[in-house]
Amino acid sequence: MDIEGLGESLIDLFVEKGFLKTYSDIYKLKNYKDDLVAIERLGEKSITNLLNSIEKSKERPFDKVLFALGIRYVGAGAAKKLASHFKNIDALMTASEDEVTEVYEIGESISKSVKKFFNDPHNKKNLDELKKVGLKFSFAERKDSFLKDNFFKGKNFVLTGMLSEYSRDEAGEIITNFGGNITSSVSNKTDYVLAGEKAGSKLDKAKALGIKIISESEFKEKISKAESE
Repeated sequence: MDIEGLGESLIDLFVEKGFLKTYSDIYKLKNYKDDLVAIERLGEKSITNLLNSIEKSKERPFDKVLFALGIRYVGAGAAKKLASHFKNIDALMTASEDEVTEVYEIGESISKSVKKFFNDPHNKKNLDELKKVGLKFSFAERKDSFLKDNFFKGKNFVLTGMLSEYSRDEAGEIITNFGGNITSSVSNKTDYVLAGEKAGSKLDKAKALGIKIISESEFKEKISKAESE
């Protein structure tokens, strides 16, 4: 959970002394402050600082917590995409592999790993405990004042091809910041396809389904309009 002062050696020590058995036990260390202070080479100041850091870690956003769970193949970037798409841990846990794969740039290996992790009873038990201690397992919704009605809000976009002024990650972030959603595959649920140079099969499928295609220049116009609304 990126807790300052809680390094590997200290974790090993706490495990050895029986204070830590699961992730959630980290947040129960405050109940053993006197015992921790009594450990050689620690002391009250260092333990107080550590316990403060542990409490502060409860403020970490959902994507950081999801990354910290250690799900195989789910790095910081993938965790952010999953958190942004599903909004909360329960929606992610109940999603099918196909639904996970629909998330922009989330492949089959990640979707299989996610489902395997959440199907494990031991992991489910740990998650329940982490919820109880107050970690954030939902993605904070944007303020209504920021998410005014605009072209992007509530619509599903697929990105394909190369853009000249944006990376696909940058374009995707702009869309999600305005309340839109990014998915990996074109389907009947897709509202728009943002197509750059050398767009391939996704563009062909969008045309076949009659889905609206927007160019990079149109995308820039929509951004300007959304910013001025």
